[in-house]
Amino acid sequence: MSMRDERVTLAHGGGGKAMRDLIEEVFTSVFVPDLMEDQARLTSDALQVPGARLAFTTDSFVVDPVEFPGGDIGKIAVCGTVNDLVVGGARPLWLSAAFIIEEGTEVALLRRIVASMRAEADHAGVRIVTGDTKVVGRGMADKVFVNTSGIGVIPPGRDLQAGYIESGDVVLVNGVLGDHGAAILAARGDMALGADISSDCQGLGHLMEAVLEAAPGMRAARDATRGGVASVLNELAEAAGLAIEIDEAALPLRTEVKGMCEILGLDPLYLANEGTLVAVVPEAESQAALAAMRSRPEGAGAVAIGRVMEGNAGRVTMRTLFGGARIVDMLVGEQLPRIC
Repeated sequence: MSMRDERVTLAHGGGGKAMRDLIEEVFTSVFVPDLMEDQARLTSDALQVPGARLAFTTDSFVVDPVEFPGGDIGKIAVCGTVNDLVVGGARPLWLSAAFIIEEGTEVALLRRIVASMRAEADHAGVRIVTGDTKVVGRGMADKVFVNTSGIGVIPPGRDLQAGYIESGDVVLVNGVLGDHGAAILAARGDMALGADISSDCQGLGHLMEAVLEAAPGMRAARDATRGGVASVLNELAEAAGLAIEIDEAALPLRTEVKGMCEILGLDPLYLANEGTLVAVVPEAESQAALAAMRSRPEGAGAVAIGRVMEGNAGRVTMRTLFGGARIVDMLVGEQLPRIC
């Protein structure tokens, strides 16, 4: 190891030996790209299959704090980008990773973040093949920001779109809701909340493949991140031109999350998730889809929470525990900033 610095300095972004040492010892030694060139050169047998299509996505991550129960900014960057690909039916193959690092950030923190990214990428079956590093002055960032882009391949014959949703379809989720938002809120320590909650941050690729095999007629899927399940359901209902009704009694929520929301006046339906799959499937395939979800650790708590129906196009309603109904609108504003 030739790099002895414990903290990042502006010299690490200057293009000289200090920058080379940072990139080689912290990043490329872990990600191990095939080429040390200015671009990745990509080949895959999946691209040669007639009818296969490329899927491409990008996202930036500014979560505060950068390390939290259940994950860190590196894990969430890989999971978030992988999940954006897989809910469209793609099999993720490659990621890029770009880092904006604040002067003074601990090198040990960067090493933990990079190790977390590599571990999650390996689990998801993707490779981090190219990237970039920039260093900015103190106060111009908050430790580290990460941008990731992802490329995957959609197999022939697979086409998931909200426009394919039909009346009578069933809405499934793979487990408890709101854990990520609650975990971040507790981790910030601003309100002296003692809840022991971990983020649900996880990749959904293996789960999606299992569900698609069991329920090939799946209409559409989303990962419920910012805006929570409520916002996702509104997006699906609007795109389909149909109504969705969910059942409050069926919503999977931890007691700790419900308690935190009651104390702070939050609605758990709008809390962010980072490993929650919302899938819409035909009723005839719903039990097979649930069984497939529950067969995977990422979907052990899977349940059906609602149904698609004719009615007010784009409206989401919830049957309450008291037998009434209330409208579940799209989130207005931001419940909690810098959640991912």
